[in-house]
Amino acid sequence: MEATQTGAPALQLTDEATRALGYRIVDLLIDHHRALRDKPVTNVLDWETSRARLGEPFAEEGVPPEQVLDKLESDVFSTIMHVTHPRFFAFVPGPGNLVSAFADALASGYNVFAGTWMEGSGPAAVELATIDWLRQVCGLPEGAMGLFVSGGSVANLTALAAARHARLGDDFRSGVAYFSDQTHSAVERAFRILGFSPSQLRKVPSDERYRLPLAALHRQVAADRRGGLTPFCVVANAGTTNTGAVDPLAELARFCQAEGLWLHADGAYGAAAALAPRGRALLEGLEQVDSLALDPHKWLFQPFEIGCVLARRGDDLKDTFRILPEYLQDVHRWKAINFCDYGIQLTRGFRALKLWMSVRIFGVRAFREAIERGFALAEYAESRLRRDPVWEIVSPAQFGIVCFRYVPPRAGESDLNAVNLRLAELGFRDGFAALTTTVLGGRTVLRLCAINPHATEDDLDRTLARLKWLAERNPTPDPFPTL
Repeated sequence: MEATQTGAPALQLTDEATRALGYRIVDLLIDHHRALRDKPVTNVLDWETSRARLGEPFAEEGVPPEQVLDKLESDVFSTIMHVTHPRFFAFVPGPGNLVSAFADALASGYNVFAGTWMEGSGPAAVELATIDWLRQVCGLPEGAMGLFVSGGSVANLTALAAARHARLGDDFRSGVAYFSDQTHSAVERAFRILGFSPSQLRKVPSDERYRLPLAALHRQVAADRRGGLTPFCVVANAGTTNTGAVDPLAELARFCQAEGLWLHADGAYGAAAALAPRGRALLEGLEQVDSLALDPHKWLFQPFEIGCVLARRGDDLKDTFRILPEYLQDVHRWKAINFCDYGIQLTRGFRALKLWMSVRIFGVRAFREAIERGFALAEYAESRLRRDPVWEIVSPAQFGIVCFRYVPPRAGESDLNAVNLRLAELGFRDGFAALTTTVLGGRTVLRLCAINPHATEDDLDRTLARLKWLAERNPTPDPFPTL
């Protein structure tokens, strides 16, 4: 494959070579997705092997594109955990879809700058339309505003920066924020980045349903006020990573309004499920929050990266982030939305395109039905687990997640944590399916997240049968060494 045209600019293939490369990439993607079900879910190489294969120095002269693709296929994409796999039930699956992958290629190929209206008015209009659709899905009022970011971590950070600015201004030394012990670590990390010390954060023990208990929150806020502190923010969970639990959003909204507190919902996992009737019912009160984080690369089945932050009052984001340097004066002469004024990034890519394009092509109903499928699959898994006494349900199916543990006959309680850690490790090394563990009430449990719409009841049956077979074949609880 010829690398460059004679007399052509550097860093450019010939038209023929470019087409050949593009067609090969498309073929690789289609072949990968077609054969995905027959591939191992997991394949993790040790550090030394990976470095040996891929750590060679960059050569002064280039090599043919097909050789680079061969290297990628054999040594890179063969050694990833396939989060799109229908039997990937670990963490939060990222099913993705090829339409959105092609949208990413378009956005990258056109090299869209999506930070300002002047440099990308069409992309900005697409982002505005897509953000407004998500606003309506989540029930927020007109006037709410937001933008796409990399994922839930930056979405939470962006929203909590707005909360700090709106409620505390520049002096936040006495400010206190509240969330449950089931809240994602991204929230604590965001507060750390924003300058809050651990003494300003209240991690309230969750109730028996792994939700933020309103009575305990009320007592803690009152105690902090008596102590001369300034409660300013409550973070509610709209679908926890551990169990899918949803905090009592409507009750928390009433409490926060009465107390003058900012209510932020971390819906990175669950909020997008509001598109489906079952999700909307479980998320009652979501429409009352002051800000919201959600991840379309989860329940809306987009490739990484695409997160979203929404604020009830768009000006809260703008007041927090907008700065007008002289070198951007041309940008701000346009009477339009500049997304750089609403978040951390000035230079930002066209993330909105993949969600906009896939919803346009597949239709809203297809996404709604895919979300409903996630609820049904987790409930099916729970029903199968309950039929076999070796499995114990620890947290029943909710929001596409069920948590359980393997309890073999005559096993002592003290051994079960090690047994279940080992079983998860055996599953990862086996490669047929992938589940992860978490800890609930001091118990190590297996956690199954079933939101991939391509997963089937047969996948779940075979996964549970495989886990039981692995456990019976390897009864010792001794853990494997760390990879």
